[in-house]
Amino acid sequence: MPRWGLVLIRADIPLAPKPSHAPAAAPPEKLGTRNQFPSSCSPAFSSWFLVSNPYLRTVKFTDYPLASEIIRSIGKLGWKRPTDIQYKAIRHILAGEDVMGIAQTGTGKTAAFAIPVVQLIHTGKENARRKDGIKCLVMVPTRELAMQLHSVFDDLAKGTRVNVFALTGGVEQDPQIQQLQEGVDILIATPGRMFDLLNQKVLRLERVNILVLDEADLMLDLGFIEDIRGVLGHLKMRRQTLFFSATINEKIKKLAYTLVKKPIRIQISPKDPISKNVDHSVVFIDMDDKRFFLERFMKENPEAKILAFVRTRVRAERVSKAMARVKIPSLVLHGELSQEDRNIALEAFRENEQRLMVATDVSARGIDIPDVTHVINYDLPDQADNYVHRVGRTGRGTRRGFAYSFCAPEEHDKLRAVEAYTGTEIKVVELDRSKYRETIAFSREDGMNLEELMKEVEETLKRKKKKKGK
Repeated sequence: MPRWGLVLIRADIPLAPKPSHAPAAAPPEKLGTRNQFPSSCSPAFSSWFLVSNPYLRTVKFTDYPLASEIIRSIGKLGWKRPTDIQYKAIRHILAGEDVMGIAQTGTGKTAAFAIPVVQLIHTGKENARRKDGIKCLVMVPTRELAMQLHSVFDDLAKGTRVNVFALTGGVEQDPQIQQLQEGVDILIATPGRMFDLLNQKVLRLERVNILVLDEADLMLDLGFIEDIRGVLGHLKMRRQTLFFSATINEKIKKLAYTLVKKPIRIQISPKDPISKNVDHSVVFIDMDDKRFFLERFMKENPEAKILAFVRTRVRAERVSKAMARVKIPSLVLHGELSQEDRNIALEAFRENEQRLMVATDVSARGIDIPDVTHVINYDLPDQADNYVHRVGRTGRGTRRGFAYSFCAPEEHDKLRAVEAYTGTEIKVVELDRSKYRETIAFSREDGMNLEELMKEVEETLKRKKKKKGK
């Protein structure tokens, strides 16, 4: 029987050496020794420690006990070798253990749980004599993330009998109910629509034996803890629980432990949560002048594909309108858009129909577009950990990325919070006053008027709200 507990897998510490064809992970207490634990870490976490593996770069996906259909799908996706988090997580999940994976955005977290979950469901279906209901529930905080995960799971499940379905709000529920009745093995769901259908008794989860929380920090931080606890009453008592995220804090760890029984001792999360593939810079700009600098950056970097983050949907619309006035088309992504409009915007950005997208934090968690060259923090985030998720949209995989932050005087506290959270001092781009005045003059030739712009934004938001309510 597998040992049921909670494992926090630290993405920047390679796993101990073991034969590449080992059928399952060794118990955590055999993976290392106490005296190898870093002195800066609490002794309470030092009993089980993952030590370095010199064979990591030689491991291939074919070394895992995966079905030939899944190996074939992985090959079609172009994945040659597992990333660090995949290498460390896959065997533990295949062994039935609970896992908490903390890894930088863009390091392959989704595949780290999707590959073994598809394998487990596929094996179970091969041995089953009849349909057995939903076997895996993946809970996510946003619709965009649900669609992104659906794409990954669906690609991996090609050629198998595993059926994957994404259940989100913002669309008609009748086709969703029909799909559920026809049979689903892996359900990826946002809390709102999932509870709607649970209350209508058209969704049944009593046969689920794998629960996955992706972007676990946001799930718990946004107040979804009661939703998560509520869904536990619909699941089996003995189940496998998987937590994955780029960031996590002590408060959320404690909440996580209430969701699993007999948790195994955990490792601390990585000290540096941001990818080494991204160059970070900050430029100090007055709040009302930011649009001028974004315009100039766009016009002087015609090959760049840019994701600009703002704090609110009103700011997103305002920035987009400001760019339209200077003949720079853009896409917006925020929570007030209908699901159809959000999907259209994401697809247009993915297909390079536009090279600028202006987005809010929560809606952007599901953006997985590998060729974003620049992230611009048009507004500094209210929560420092959102900086990690923002800049993780560029520099994905082996690509190089660039992150620029426009910092107004009233945002200096937010900048210091980001630097304290990431443990790095962001490089300052020196901007002399003549260059600053030149940028403002460069832009104001286009006749931008802030009052007119605000009025136009209000009218746009009213139209979109009416459309969403239909």
